[in-house]
Amino acid sequence: MPASEGLSIGALARRTGLAVSAIRYYETQGLIAPWRNAGGQRRYQRADLRRLSFVMIAQQLGLTLPEIREVLAGLPGNRTPTRGDWTRISTALRERLNQRIATLERLRDNLDGCIGCGCLSLPNCALYNPADRVGSKGPGPRLVLDETGDL
Repeated sequence: MPASEGLSIGALARRTGLAVSAIRYYETQGLIAPWRNAGGQRRYQRADLRRLSFVMIAQQLGLTLPEIREVLAGLPGNRTPTRGDWTRISTALRERLNQRIATLERLRDNLDGCIGCGCLSLPNCALYNPADRVGSKGPGPRLVLDETGDL
């Protein structure tokens, strides 16, 4: 792409709402790859607007930067991604999103009783784990995160 084309880092920041420092950080993480013009200034493809938008959305969905980098590695670097490219990515992420939705629904349903409860009835508490009986299932709040919630 000629040096006269592309977006400056400031223009990219204004268009995405990201701080310049965040854009530079995403660059160091391999999520976008600018080139430098004759004056040494970073220039970004217009497709980087969509890439950074995807990064922001994916982070809101709980994906880590390494996971996001892996997904973005499947996009073409030499052209603007097509609708088919994005459909392929969304299809690959669909099951993960469905699992996250199911986890959030379990959290919502199990924690409803905790609001204002004060744990006056520990045997009925979704987080109560006497004698660490759930410890063998792994770390974290297994009673809430596991699909069954069984002891």
